[in-house]
Amino acid sequence: MKISNILMEREVVGNELAQSIVDDLGAPVQVIDGLKAAFDVVAGSRDPVASGKQTLVLCRNKGSFLKPCPGTREYRCCGYEILHVASFCSMDCAYCILQAYFHPPVLQYFVNQHEMLRELEQAFSLDRVMRIGTGEFTDSLIWEKFSNLTPLLVQTFAGQKRAVLELKTKTVAIDALEGLPHNRKTILSWSLNTERIIRSEERFTATLSARLKAARRCIAWGYPVAFHFDPIVIYEGCEKEYRAVIQTLFDHIPAGDIVWISLGTFRFMPALKRIVQERFQQSKIVYGEFVPGLDGKMRYFKPLRMQIYQKIVSWIREIAPDLCVYFCMEDDDVWENCMGFKPEDVGGLPHMLDVAAVEHCRLTPFVSHRLNR
Repeated sequence: MKISNILMEREVVGNELAQSIVDDLGAPVQVIDGLKAAFDVVAGSRDPVASGKQTLVLCRNKGSFLKPCPGTREYRCCGYEILHVASFCSMDCAYCILQAYFHPPVLQYFVNQHEMLRELEQAFSLDRVMRIGTGEFTDSLIWEKFSNLTPLLVQTFAGQKRAVLELKTKTVAIDALEGLPHNRKTILSWSLNTERIIRSEERFTATLSARLKAARRCIAWGYPVAFHFDPIVIYEGCEKEYRAVIQTLFDHIPAGDIVWISLGTFRFMPALKRIVQERFQQSKIVYGEFVPGLDGKMRYFKPLRMQIYQKIVSWIREIAPDLCVYFCMEDDDVWENCMGFKPEDVGGLPHMLDVAAVEHCRLTPFVSHRLNR
């Protein structure tokens, strides 16, 4: 993470954490009144997205830290809870929806952590299993350079039995995890793709080999791990290359240490196409066979999605037949054709993942209404 400019909202001036970050980074600081002023700083640059990746805004999260994953009723959602600790990312993936989601995007880091901890304490008191992650609006581990967030969250989750924390990343910034008393309540997960896609579409991310080596280190420290093939990109030769990734994954990682693997093909808001064309002129990912999905996003033609899904599922099943594998935001037709069942046949997708979390993360099973169906 290269920070060239720090913007501090006036209401957090004097905040101990904010001042500590400023001292650590040593970048120029400007006090602003509201996020519009932050957006104005980067909006006039030649590449506002790139500028936003080097502009850090220290501010309060004025809304809820915990919020449900923004799924749609048309596709099966996993019932994930987002812990909104920060926004945007210093890495630069061509397909990243955050480029079009924020206008324009800037790195935001929320310094009112006492309010976050209070929300978590209330959530832990609920009589159900919860799967909570920080990787929806940012990468979970890019903040390690100046942040105490990872040790704080890992140790907070370690002291309860109702929830599991998932830290999702494309980095190898795991050093702060070593030696923490995690009590297996934190899952370290990596987004995986083919070497070709990592090289061409995922700027400034760790290599496939480095990600898997980092996962193996985390397993040695007692953490459960997970993996996400999302987005799967369809291109000539992709099947051979995805099969090689599956084999490499299981060459590095024992199946018994993996909580789940998710699969999702590339999909995007229509507004993202122009951004990709302008910022990643060599990229071909937006020129596939796409049709509008039920959620308004552009998706690969369903038969193409099912063809690659069926093969990836079969390759995983050859090696790890009992591993929890699921689709991110797909309909029952895709599930039945590619998995052989619909989520509701086994109690629903949230139930499937709750069961996997209980088995791997020492959660108390009877506290989930979904597990008692």
